[in-house]
Amino acid sequence: MTPSRISVIIPALNERDSIGHVVASMPWSKIAECIVVDNGSNDGTDEVARNAGARVVYAPRGYGSACKAGAEAALTTSTILVYLDGDGSDIIDDLPRIVAPIEEDKADFVLGSRIRGHAQPGSMLASQVFAAHLVGSLVRILQGIRYTDMGPFRAIRRSSFNQLPMSEMTYGWNLEMQIRAAQHELRIVEIPVDYRCRIGGISKVSGNLNASIKAATRILGVVFRIGLSRRP
Repeated sequence: MTPSRISVIIPALNERDSIGHVVASMPWSKIAECIVVDNGSNDGTDEVARNAGARVVYAPRGYGSACKAGAEAALTTSTILVYLDGDGSDIIDDLPRIVAPIEEDKADFVLGSRIRGHAQPGSMLASQVFAAHLVGSLVRILQGIRYTDMGPFRAIRRSSFNQLPMSEMTYGWNLEMQIRAAQHELRIVEIPVDYRCRIGGISKVSGNLNASIKAATRILGVVFRIGLSRRP
């Protein structure tokens, strides 16, 4: 890997218990920077992330809002953007495998699939697995491409990302990126990644029924609003 080319972006909302560990675990010799996007935390997440070595930026509430802010804040010299969660559930050791197809010019967008990898018992709810299969099937019908997951761990070529008219500022961001990538005919690779239980804190979605319903509604909205469209 070329250190000057990779920006790691971590959206974070009240992840004080885990964000320090996640940032400290970065392969610092292989990346240019780690950006933690504080999404409205009130528990000192930003301070912990900064002390661990991250560059902290701020964004309004909304998962997609944080992801977009991270991309806009990334160093202009970075040619690959890597996204992962700040709760410690993504296995950072998988980062070299995530970026390799892009660095080898075999892909523009790489998605880490938890469904195809090994998920620690309890790390994914049955409803999450069902949603991944359902949404994957719908996207295949609508766009002709098969995804097995909507996982947070992913990498995209910076120039390819700039082609995508990303507009979903909530939990539908990940799926929108996947559909837009297909519509813009990016070279897409999905690889298995392992997944574990979060280090601390409570999930903003799976740990809350109302949030889960809202997230599911947004994701299904993306499926039909963007999935039924075609590249301009």
